[in-house]
Amino acid sequence: MNMTAIRSDRIYRSMMSAAPEEKDNLYRDELMGPFAFKWACVGAPLRAENAGGYDVVSAAAMSGYYTPAQITRERETEIGKISDDAFWASCESSIRNTLEGFEQHGITLPKQEYVFTVLLSDPQSPMTVMAGDYCGDGGIPGYIIGSIVPSERSLALLPVALAHETNHNVRWQFMQWSNQITLADMIVSEGLAETFAACMFGEDKVGKWVRETPQQTLRDVVKPLIQDHLGTSDFGALSSYLYGDEIMALRGGQPIGMPYCGGYACGYALIGHYLRKTGASIYEATITPTGEILRQTEDFWA
Repeated sequence: MNMTAIRSDRIYRSMMSAAPEEKDNLYRDELMGPFAFKWACVGAPLRAENAGGYDVVSAAAMSGYYTPAQITRERETEIGKISDDAFWASCESSIRNTLEGFEQHGITLPKQEYVFTVLLSDPQSPMTVMAGDYCGDGGIPGYIIGSIVPSERSLALLPVALAHETNHNVRWQFMQWSNQITLADMIVSEGLAETFAACMFGEDKVGKWVRETPQQTLRDVVKPLIQDHLGTSDFGALSSYLYGDEIMALRGGQPIGMPYCGGYACGYALIGHYLRKTGASIYEATITPTGEILRQTEDFWA
């Protein structure tokens, strides 16, 4: 398989001293251009038809990434922290080892071309505060984006998040995305991805989106809310159950009583239960339909 790293550090360095319009063009064409198909899938063109319209720059701001205008000389230290070739090699190794692991387990991947990059997150963005200092986006097969507020800790942990995102990349090559995707599909997907990352790097490396939910809260609050809405397919509604009230408030959502990333924590527990009960490997489970996983885990909700 072929893998291309889009070295954001080099593009950011070009942007630092560029005039505003050129800075914008570098961001759209060189950094986001290789991901144009991925952005188009979520309705974000490289350039909006009308000034101020929704496009990759506004999508970046909503995701907590630095926008082109923020890439100035003030970012030089942060850019330097993601400029080490060894860092990029560790990111690529995480992605490649994940993909090759599936093929070594007899699972032929339809997608053989992959592009990835690492974007700098704005530590002052409310979304970054919620998501933490490292995160990722890998729901569109062939495209993987890591994001980071660089520190010794986050630089070491980003490859864990990239394994999570690459697991998404694999699953959605075998499951058909549609507007009928349910909350059950999403918690299973997130549970598989975080379980996979834990299998690759150790359970002590699970992200805050799982780690910060106490077991009592999971049992008494999260699971009942999730169970009652597993069939929800309205994306705005299911997002509330997946991400929780704090994150959805940033998107204008109404509170439903869901703790931070409760759906992630529920999915992680659900998949752990499924693997223990069935003896399936995480590789097999990743390409198992949601309905089959739910059928095998009816007792999880008791």
